[in-house]
Amino acid sequence: MSGAPTRHLVGLLLGMEEDWPQAFETLVTRLGIFAYRGQDHAIDTERVRIEPFNLRDHARHHLVIDRLAHWYYHPREWLKKVALMDDVYLLNSPFTFQAMEKHSAYCAMMRLGFKVPDTVLVPYKNPVDNVRWAYTSERYNAAFDLASIANQMGYPLYIKPFDGGAWRGVSRIENETDLWAAYDASGEMLMHLQKAAEPYDVFARALTIGPETMVMNFRPDLPMHDRYAVDYGFLSPGTGQEAVTIAQTVNAFFRWEFNSCEMLVCGDDVLPIDYANACPDVAVTSLHYYFPWAMRTLVSWAAFCLATGRTAQMHIHPDEWFEVADDESMSYGERLAAYQQLADAYFDKDRYRDFCATALAGLDDLVFDWVSSTEFDDLLMSTIVATYPQHEQEQFLAHFRGLRDLWIHDNTAATADTAG
Repeated sequence: MSGAPTRHLVGLLLGMEEDWPQAFETLVTRLGIFAYRGQDHAIDTERVRIEPFNLRDHARHHLVIDRLAHWYYHPREWLKKVALMDDVYLLNSPFTFQAMEKHSAYCAMMRLGFKVPDTVLVPYKNPVDNVRWAYTSERYNAAFDLASIANQMGYPLYIKPFDGGAWRGVSRIENETDLWAAYDASGEMLMHLQKAAEPYDVFARALTIGPETMVMNFRPDLPMHDRYAVDYGFLSPGTGQEAVTIAQTVNAFFRWEFNSCEMLVCGDDVLPIDYANACPDVAVTSLHYYFPWAMRTLVSWAAFCLATGRTAQMHIHPDEWFEVADDESMSYGERLAAYQQLADAYFDKDRYRDFCATALAGLDDLVFDWVSSTEFDDLLMSTIVATYPQHEQEQFLAHFRGLRDLWIHDNTAATADTAG
């Protein structure tokens, strides 16, 4: 092809992370120039710095992967500005991202008919920092019996902040003593009481990037390095597809394109319990075996959005979803199928698959070579040194190298099967 490639600048808006940004930057560099429909493309990356900005300044970035604005207002307002004024594509959009306080997601998914456990929002325990609180509280806050609400729901329960975030403030409630202790400790946090789904068979966590989802067997009671089991047979095909559909429905409905969803599988029922994670876990020391998939998919989706000129949709449009939800003639299975079609359309799944098969045909091999390289091992080692105390580093280096080697073995076998 003639002429210089079209160059796309991806901004990485980061907090404390170092591992996956290095991985993303490395893979983009290794990818180099790729062609799509007669045009060459190349991706550059830049770590975004926080500084004063004029609202009329033109953005240099074409796409931004945001891992910071869920708690830091200055970059959140910059993201809004560049999306509104410069059409910068965002993962994720702060306009719907503010609904990632869990509560809105619960409400919307209940409306769509998903099997969310019984959930009650209770008022603040302590006054909020607002001068209007005392007057409003005295005049309009109705008295309520928290113990009676809990008894009606039935123990065990969980109490957790309506806006969530890294298991902050989550407590298991076995009885009234636990209930009052947890509520008293909640302070100014606004809390949900949610019925525990027990007994459950599997805790599934689905990481979704664009139109691709990896459903993983998640074991929340284990240490972080051991929570994601390497297991592909823990769900039946039908249940696995339901988990994928729920996760992709959540994302397409809210325009979230980099998100994780937690579900409890109880027999044939899939119960979503947490599906609004503005900053989903993609650390190499927790995802380990699944880390290469996450990095490959993040690069694929970013490249697709840039090369195809995908237009961001900053606000939700629930009508077509609610039309399905309110159709009383449809069974739950039929609704799931309809939601999957809507999700596929939002993510332009067929076009994305064609793009991956043509423009990024060599990406899987590129990722395999990278994971097998000393460069990946250096990344793993530096992350372990930064994460664990010195006396544990040798143990964890062996642990994560073993999981990396398992991934290499499995993907070597998969490559051989494909070639055969």
